[in-house]
Amino acid sequence: MKNLEPLEIFVRIAEMGSFTRAAESLGIQKGRASIVVRELEARMGVRLLHRSTRTVQLTEDGRRFHARAREVLADAEELEAMFAGSEAPLRGRLRIDLPTEFARATIVRALPSFVDAHPDLVLEISSTDRRVDLIQEGMDCVLRVGGIVDESLVARRLGVLPMINAASPAYLKRFGVPRSLSDLLDQGHRMVHYAPTLGSAPIGWEYPEGEGYRTVALPGSISFNNVQTYHVAGLAGLGLIQAGRASLTPFLASGELVEVLPALRPKPLPVSVVVAHRQNLSRRVRVFIDWLAQTLAPHLDA
Repeated sequence: MKNLEPLEIFVRIAEMGSFTRAAESLGIQKGRASIVVRELEARMGVRLLHRSTRTVQLTEDGRRFHARAREVLADAEELEAMFAGSEAPLRGRLRIDLPTEFARATIVRALPSFVDAHPDLVLEISSTDRRVDLIQEGMDCVLRVGGIVDESLVARRLGVLPMINAASPAYLKRFGVPRSLSDLLDQGHRMVHYAPTLGSAPIGWEYPEGEGYRTVALPGSISFNNVQTYHVAGLAGLGLIQAGRASLTPFLASGELVEVLPALRPKPLPVSVVVAHRQNLSRRVRVFIDWLAQTLAPHLDA
């Protein structure tokens, strides 16, 4: 439905707050995006966007138009698939953000089956461990590990990621194998710190106590903001690490890492798919989320 393209362009600009970023995400020239919005405003007879050198914001009329435009686009997609059934080919562009380690170890390896099933779908995949702003960056959905801070977003919980404590054999030979929480301090153990934002205060060594979890401060002079390099730091013997069991399983099997303190594992982390809106979710997003849930199920606990 080519005549709906102006609505798609307008919605993307409104949600990303930028003509440039919206045009890049849609694969069109910025000039074309500007022309489309001007023509749309002329046709509607109202100003839809406030423009400045730095920001693009919806006017009051623009907010009403944006809400209705999203509904129209979602209805049009459902209409196209109505008589073709659930097997109708998925088309369009899907923008996704994935944590680096989930992308590397699990999701990208499983993608060939999804791509083969939906050859007309264009996938744009971002992989980062920072907290992506899915609206400002034009993402259709984001996979997140940990709590959901922004309550305005809609999250579907896929499960929890079991966590373990681990270290390299060389490290344990040097410092000893801890058998209790007190051994961590008495034997002079060090930990590698993980912090999504470098410079933030270290969280500490997490362990279960009673009905909850607590942390104890362990020395450690190295912090990483990338999960994969954090794992490599453990393999290199820089200190103890606490990480997702699924990612470390191959290293445990090969003997490159050893699990320690199995009775004192850190709290499992929730894993969720996050979208901006519950209503008018496109079919291609729903299909991808269902595939993602199925793909990750063997690696997560309920």
